Amino acid sequence: MSTSVFALPVSLALHLLTSAAPASPSPATAPVKPAPASAVKGLSAAQREAAGRLVGPALTEGHAYARLAELTDGVGPRLSGSDSAEAAVQWALRSFKADGVKAWKEPVKVPHWVRGEERGEIVASERTRGLPLSLMALGGSAPTPPEGLTAEVVEVDSMEALAALGDRVKGRIVFFNHTMSEAADYGRFAGMRSRGPAAAAKQGAVAALVRSLATASLRTPHTGATRFDDGGPRVPAAAVSVEDALTLHRMLEGGTVKVRLVLGCSELPDADSSNVVAEVRGREKPDEVVLLGAHLDSWDVGTGAHDDGAGVVMVMEAARLIAKLPQAPRRTVRVVLFMNEENGLRGGRAYAEAHAKELPKHVAALEMDAGGGPPLGVSLHAGPGGEALLRPWLAPLDGLGAGRFMHGHATGADISPMEPARVPFVGVRVDSSRYFDVHHSMADTLDKVDPRDLSRSTAAVAWVAYALAEAPGLLARPTGPEDDGPPPKKK
Repeated sequence: MSTSVFALPVSLALHLLTSAAPASPSPATAPVKPAPASAVKGLSAAQREAAGRLVGPALTEGHAYARLAELTDGVGPRLSGSDSAEAAVQWALRSFKADGVKAWKEPVKVPHWVRGEERGEIVASERTRGLPLSLMALGGSAPTPPEGLTAEVVEVDSMEALAALGDRVKGRIVFFNHTMSEAADYGRFAGMRSRGPAAAAKQGAVAALVRSLATASLRTPHTGATRFDDGGPRVPAAAVSVEDALTLHRMLEGGTVKVRLVLGCSELPDADSSNVVAEVRGREKPDEVVLLGAHLDSWDVGTGAHDDGAGVVMVMEAARLIAKLPQAPRRTVRVVLFMNEENGLRGGRAYAEAHAKELPKHVAALEMDAGGGPPLGVSLHAGPGGEALLRPWLAPLDGLGAGRFMHGHATGADISPMEPARVPFVGVRVDSSRYFDVHHSMADTLDKVDPRDLSRSTAAVAWVAYALAEAPGLLARPTGPEDDGPPPKKK
C-alpha cells in the first residue's frame, strides 16, 4: 500500500512498527498486521515519534523496492569501468537530489576488465562424444589464445593439495573442486577462486577452472574476482557450474580428461569513476559522522539485485527518511555508495584515504552487503559498553524480528579500510542463507528480492542509523581488530 505514515496518528504508526513478523517471505500484497505498541515502551515520546516516521514508511511505502527496480531494470549490470557503472553514479546523484539529500561525487580510479567471448567443452574421447561446459570467466582472468587452448585436467580440493602436486600441474588445467552447500561454506572455499588460479599459474598450469561458489544451481555458473600478482604469471580462469564440476569429477575418476577453453576477456587501462557520497547534516554535532555504506558496482552478469542493489537502496532510503524528519538527529548521517567493491575495493580504500583526517570523528560505520533478506539482529564491533548504549534503542526492531544483539561479524569489505582508525562497526544482520543461490550469477535479478523482506531490513537500517546519530552517548572505539569471525562473504 502507498499510504504515508506521515498522515497517520502516532499511535497507528507505532502499530506499524511491530507489524512485520519475521516469518517466511510473504507476497508484497500481504496486509500489514497491527500489533500492540508496547514494543517501544522504553523510548521517550519524541523517540517514539521518530520511530513512527522512519519505520512506518519503510514498511508501507514500497519506495526501496521501486528504487531497486530503477537500478536493476533501468541501469542493469554495472561492473567498474563500464558505461553502466557511470550511469549508476548519475542515477544515484539524481535520486538523492529528488530526495532532498545533498550528494556529490568523489573520484576513484578503477580497473576496467571486460568479459568477452567464453566457452568450453570436455573434449571427445573413447568415453564421451564431448560435452559442453557451462562456464563464466572469473574477473581478472587472462584471455586464451584466439583459437583457444586444450589441455589435460588435474583436480585438487584445496590450496594445500595444489601445492603438493608441485611440477605435476605444468601444462595442465587445474580444476579446483569443493563441497560448498550452505552460506557458511563460502569463507572456507572462496580462496580457491580468489587465489587458486594465481597459485596454479606459478606452478606452470596453463589455465584454471573453479567450481562455482553456490548453494543452488540450475547449471548456473557464478563468477567472482581472482587475483594475480603484479608482474606474476596470469592464466585464463573460469568458474564452471556445480553440475559441470560434478561431471568433471566423475570423469576424472575414470581416467584422463581434456578440456578445450576459449576466453576472450581483456584488461583495459584503469578508468575514472566515483564514489557517491550523500549526507543529512547533524543538528548539534555535525562533525561526528555515522556512515552507512553499500557498493554501487555489480558484476557484469545478472543485474546485481541482491549484490548489492538491495544494500544500496536500504542506505539511500535511510537517508531519505531521516532527511524528512522534522528535526535532524544530533550527528551527521552520511551515505557512501562505494565503487569497485567487486573486483578491487578501490572505492573503500579511496574513501578512507580521502577522509583520513575525519575518521577519528566517524563514530560508527554500518555496511549493507549481504542481500535483501529479512533482518535478524544487530551486531557490534566496538569497545566496552556498546550493547548497553544501544539496548534501549532496540525496541522498535522487535516487531521486525531484529531486536536482539548477535555475535559475529559487524564489518564489510568497503568499510574495512577504516579499521586502523578504530571506527566502531555496527551491523544490521540479514538472513543470507539463500544469498549464494544467485550471488555473482545471471540469476541475481529483481525477482529474487522479496519486497516485504527488503522493507523490513530497510526499516531496521533506518532506525539503527537514527539511533546511532541521536543517542546521547557514543560507542567506545574498539581496541583491536574484529575477532568474532569473518563477514559472511569475502570478495
